[in-house]
Amino acid sequence: MLADLRDRFAAVRADLGLTLDYPAEALAEAERVAAQPPPMPERDETHLPFITLDPPGSMDLDQAMHLERGGNGYRVRYAIADVPAFVRLGGALDAVTRERGQTVYCPDLRVPLHPEVLSEGAGSLLPDAVRPAFVWELRLDAEGVLGSSEVYRAMVRSVQRLAYDEVQAAIDAGSDDERFVLLREIGELRIERERVRGGASLPMPEQQIVERPDGGFTIEFRPPVPAEEWNAQISLLTGMAAASMMLEAGVGVLRTMPAPAAGAVAQYRRVARALGASWPQSMPYGEFIRSLDRTDPHHLALIHEASGLFRGAGYTAFDGDLPAQREHAAVAAPYAHVTAPLRRLVDRFGLMVCEAVCRGDEVPDAVRAALPDLAAHMRTSDQRARSADRACADATEAAVLVGREGELFDAVIVDRTEKGVVVQLVDLPVLTRSRGSGVELGEHVSVRLVRADVAAGALEFVIAGQGGSGS
Repeated sequence: MLADLRDRFAAVRADLGLTLDYPAEALAEAERVAAQPPPMPERDETHLPFITLDPPGSMDLDQAMHLERGGNGYRVRYAIADVPAFVRLGGALDAVTRERGQTVYCPDLRVPLHPEVLSEGAGSLLPDAVRPAFVWELRLDAEGVLGSSEVYRAMVRSVQRLAYDEVQAAIDAGSDDERFVLLREIGELRIERERVRGGASLPMPEQQIVERPDGGFTIEFRPPVPAEEWNAQISLLTGMAAASMMLEAGVGVLRTMPAPAAGAVAQYRRVARALGASWPQSMPYGEFIRSLDRTDPHHLALIHEASGLFRGAGYTAFDGDLPAQREHAAVAAPYAHVTAPLRRLVDRFGLMVCEAVCRGDEVPDAVRAALPDLAAHMRTSDQRARSADRACADATEAAVLVGREGELFDAVIVDRTEKGVVVQLVDLPVLTRSRGSGVELGEHVSVRLVRADVAAGALEFVIAGQGGSGS
């Protein structure tokens, strides 16, 4: 079974054209620049004890932070890996990264945007290594409101690589480590600013494929810890600062998403009312979604239904006239991707735009020339990454359930489509379609497994009863 599953992962990558191999010229360029980097920034901030915060085991470390109090507020320094220092515009490595678009994560391996000699070596903000970075300096008042921002190139050093669960455990145990105290304070303040802005995030249960000690794989829902959200708020803050710089300069590339249509929100209100959820007329949809409880079957169905309000995200490049669509509706502000250049193509160009603007220089012609094509590159790579993620998850779900054909499982109806209903199993982190009708959103049902096919990455369920009486 394990061999079948690994074969399926490899087949998914082959179907999508995902490969670990780089063109010889691009790989040689990466190895050459890693061994003999170009001139590094003169500004030295290695005295600041930056830390990184990532999933455990991560080696492609894009961001490091240093937080401190400043006057009546806070001073955030957010160092981002200086990928442009290693990737020459117009070179072979530049060309292949434009084709790849982003790092794609599969259960058994990842297909990196950049060769590992850069993404896990010379370009990564690894602990105790001196690295070039774009340092964002962000000053916040006591309420967490951004007062000023700038970005510059400097040499930095991370002193410790931390994982989300590790930091959360320390905070929950009452740690007085000022780094963690400040992360929590600033994170909570920024979450409140998001609420005030009318921002929205979708608390969808995150399905995660986990490799077991025996080399096999299983699937689980991973509940995010608060430290992860606090860290994400620092990244969001930086992206909002970058977008403001770009709009003021009249050049850049934004991450945009239109506001949901009034009809879509009205329909969502009707679904919420039908499921018995309390939603005051004056409450914005983002705040309502934030109040939902993933352990309540009706609320879980509403979380899945809310995905229809988060559509149309893309990238909008501009040079001269400002775009009509400037905001990201879920952020409730203009926003740009600039914090993950090791793993995402567009961030490299956003960083170069903002750094030039802050220096008072013209954005380089080669950067301007690349902007119009970035949206297409990222759209293609986003589709590829989503397809890989879904296909690998489907195969793993099938592997977990092989041999259990004919069994009944408790499930909750979380969506309806023209092809049937979507169910989430109660005792297994499996989200899949099922044949059947005459059921309502949020309803408990029993579903019978008819087929589990790892090679095809396919599951087939049929509703066997209402009320949930599975084994």
